[in-house]
Amino acid sequence: MAQSGVEPQEVAARAGHSVAVLFRVYAKCLDGGAATANARIERALRNGS
Repeated sequence: MAQSGVEPQEVAARAGHSVAVLFRVYAKCLDGGAATANARIERALRNGS
């Protein structure tokens, strides 16, 4: 989802789910997302964004 650049709200709507259900059901597919998110947050903080 997020790795593809598509917002979770859009994926959930297309799947006929709420975002909460989407993450609960498909959480196992989100492996590695935390590392990517941490890197993006660190980069933004360094750049003052």
